[in-house]
Amino acid sequence: MSDFLQQINELNAFYNNAAIRIETLGNFVVWRNQQKIENKEWGRDKTIQLLQYLVSNRQRNAVHKEKIMDGLWEDWNDRDFKVALHGINKALEPERPSRTEPEFISRQGVSYQIDLEKVWIDVEALENYIVIGNEAFTNDKAIAKTAYKKAIELYKGTYLPNRIYEDWTSEEREKTQLLILGAYITLAEILVDENPLESIRLAQKALAIDSTWEDAYRIQMKAYIIKGNRPQAIKTYMKCEDILEEEYGISPLPETKKLLKEIEAIS
Repeated sequence: MSDFLQQINELNAFYNNAAIRIETLGNFVVWRNQQKIENKEWGRDKTIQLLQYLVSNRQRNAVHKEKIMDGLWEDWNDRDFKVALHGINKALEPERPSRTEPEFISRQGVSYQIDLEKVWIDVEALENYIVIGNEAFTNDKAIAKTAYKKAIELYKGTYLPNRIYEDWTSEEREKTQLLILGAYITLAEILVDENPLESIRLAQKALAIDSTWEDAYRIQMKAYIIKGNRPQAIKTYMKCEDILEEEYGISPLPETKKLLKEIEAIS
């Protein structure tokens, strides 16, 4: 078994076995031992905000309590944080004995972070699958396809859609969007010869996220030519040209124009 395949299997197993799973894409849902944690178990919205903040900052070192509160709430006091943290730990571990350390939220002094070895998070898994796909791309297209497909399966919409106006979510949202756009396009490139219709579909998924993503138009143009549909390939270029002009006042890249000339030259 290749190292890449083993990594994919480990990620799959983590999803199946993790006691806590957190979904952030398209919706926010937390699962405890395969059971959805209902809203009433969280109590206050500040409890959910604190957990979402820790998810958004999961790859940093443990975050200091005051930095967390400054990032989350304009008017805050120490009690707000304590109540919210208690709410998280109670929802994640309702049976935890008193005076024992929480299992899923790690504390270092007055700094806190999610234990990523115990908590499965969709955006973390998505990123890990894409890293595997990118590393396998050159030498093992089959593994790369599997990894990209697993990442795409996880993408159910924008990151924390109920917090789109919160500054502390923007970095993760933008990063995830770029990652999934790259996954759509790279997988479409891998599949364009063997399954051009699937490549067109994947490129369309990318354009639904960002209608100016020029790579997606080129993939569709190539796929239509493979299918023998020259008029649709040219029509796709025209749409790309219109969108770029409308959104940014620019023309397509030389690479896209070159592809159009090659298509027009086909008799």
